[in-house]
Amino acid sequence: MKIGLVSPYDFAVPGGVGNHIAQLAEHFSILGHDVVISAPSSARTIELPYARFLSVGAPVGLPAGGSVARISVSFRHAKEVQRIVRTEGFDIIHVHEPLMPVVPVHYLQASQAINIGTFHAAQEDGNLMYRFMKGLARRWFGKLDGKIAVSPAAARLISRYFPGYYNVIPNGIDTTRFNPDLEPIHELQDGKLNILFLGRPEKRKGLRYLLRAFRQVRREMDNVRLVIVGPPSRLTQAQKAWVERRGIPDVVFAGYVPAEDVPRYYRTADIYCAPNIGNESFGLVLIEAMACGTPIVASNIEGFGDVMTHGVEGLLVRPNDEDALATALLQLLKSPERRAQMTLLGRSRAEQFSWERISASIISYYERIAYEKSNPSLSEEPEV
Repeated sequence: MKIGLVSPYDFAVPGGVGNHIAQLAEHFSILGHDVVISAPSSARTIELPYARFLSVGAPVGLPAGGSVARISVSFRHAKEVQRIVRTEGFDIIHVHEPLMPVVPVHYLQASQAINIGTFHAAQEDGNLMYRFMKGLARRWFGKLDGKIAVSPAAARLISRYFPGYYNVIPNGIDTTRFNPDLEPIHELQDGKLNILFLGRPEKRKGLRYLLRAFRQVRREMDNVRLVIVGPPSRLTQAQKAWVERRGIPDVVFAGYVPAEDVPRYYRTADIYCAPNIGNESFGLVLIEAMACGTPIVASNIEGFGDVMTHGVEGLLVRPNDEDALATALLQLLKSPERRAQMTLLGRSRAEQFSWERISASIISYYERIAYEKSNPSLSEEPEV
């Protein structure tokens, strides 16, 4: 098949949707399909070993869901997309975040192929863009032949505004990159138990609750360390100052680490902690930790509860609750036998999210939608 994968986000900047698309492209290519990726890009050229990349539009940063979305907001590229669609002759156009401005909309308007949309976002308090643009977006939504959500949480969000059936096919992970046989970070292998936090410096990631919980943990245990991995920011500086004023020992702000080292940090950790407070569509970081053999303590929020079970691969606690977080951390820190059991169960769970399985599921979905579209009687009501 000739498959077009479309993203609204700057493909030159690492992000969850971009990584999802890149992994699909690679595995689709391995399966013998011809893949083209199209998205805005802040880089002049992007060379990929498994797909061609076509840049459409210049991205700008806009606040969205507690983060910043780098998207194109220009409608001047509609003719360029029409030319791409006409020239490439896609069998499938798969748009990710189909209703986000503005590149996916251009593709849906121009497409004569089978159109698939994947919805990635989840927000418990709803989505303002969907709410205020519902009437206009219905036209683009109607061009979708198949609809995928990466989690039940993502399906619940979009179905508030656009009811219908959403096939849940989750994000995947590279199980060759994330695995328990990696070499740990040597300087952190000194006999202390390591708690790892990994995330962007955003309030919704909940690091402030983990810092307060860790202060409680240190009052009971002195052989434990908190390692914080993520790019520095003003928020990070404020959190570092908070730790210093209170004299909390063994808090390591590792800052930005190269992507190739991230799995080693998971492998080094005795517990991975995700104290996020909400708006997470899928617990990808939890799956990555499981794949590396790391037990988890995480907030019981939409997106996280969908990928792990309390008491099996880790512990789920109330969000925004430093006391509950500290209690769960202490339970696992004091029980190496329980951590070892969670390690085995987590690794088994992570295998279900390998990109080999996920990409095969999506190809199967393409084929089913194509068959149904070529046989419209299949969707007709039976005669009585």
